[in-house]
Amino acid sequence: MINKQSPIPIYYQIEEILRSQIEKGELAEEEMIPSERELAYDFNVSRMTIRQAISNLVSEGLLYKEKGKGTFVNIKRFEQPLMDLTSFSEDMLWRGLTPGVKLIDFKEVGISLQKSRHLQVEEGSKGYELSRIRLADEEPIAYEVMTLPAYLFPEIELNNLKSSFYQYVESKGMKIEGASQTIEPSLAREHEAELLNIEVGAPVLLMKRVSYLASGHHFEYVTSVYRGDKYKFVTQMKR
Repeated sequence: MINKQSPIPIYYQIEEILRSQIEKGELAEEEMIPSERELAYDFNVSRMTIRQAISNLVSEGLLYKEKGKGTFVNIKRFEQPLMDLTSFSEDMLWRGLTPGVKLIDFKEVGISLQKSRHLQVEEGSKGYELSRIRLADEEPIAYEVMTLPAYLFPEIELNNLKSSFYQYVESKGMKIEGASQTIEPSLAREHEAELLNIEVGAPVLLMKRVSYLASGHHFEYVTSVYRGDKYKFVTQMKR
C-alpha cells in the first residue's frame, strides 16, 4: 500500500501499484479498472490524486479511457529493438506469433525521383512496388509500401513476397548488411485507418527504411505505418 510519510508523491506511489498490477496480469488486458471513487476509497486519498495517477498511465499507454464506460487496461504493445535488423516475419515468429500478410497491390513502376535517390538509381528506372498489410495472429499491425530496383530482382514474382522478403533476398545469394531508418509519430489517414482497422486520426508510427547489401547496393526502400496502440520501438544506450 501507499506510504503517506514518504517523500515520494502519493499519486506516483498509486501509479506504481497499478503499473505493477498490470505487469503481473492482476489487471488483465482490456479489463476495466475500478472507478476513481472506488480507488480513492481503497487508497484513502482524494479522487484528484487518483485522477493524476490514472492520467499518467493513460499518457504512458498502459491504460485507455472509453467515454461513458470507464478506464481499461491497454493491450501490450510489441517491442522492436532498433539495433536489430530483422524482417517482420522473423520478429513475429520470435515472439511466438503467426506472421501473415494481406497483399494490396504489386506492380511495375518507374521509380520516382525521391525514391531513386534512396535506391541509388536513375529517376524513372524500372522498379517494383508492393503494398501490403502485415499481420500478427491475423490482426493488422502495419501497412507497408516497398519499392525495389528491378536490376537486382529481374525474376521476382508476387509469390516471392508472400512470406519473408529477407529470406528470399538471401536465397538469391545476396548478403544483407544493414539499413538506415527514420521513425516519427503521425496520425492515421483515411486509407491507412481503414486498412489497419483503427480510427482516422489515431496515433501511428511512420517508419522509412533503406536497406543495403554487403556489396553496397541499396535493395529496398520501405515506408511503413505501424499502429501506435500495438507497436513501440526500443533502443539500448551506453555511455
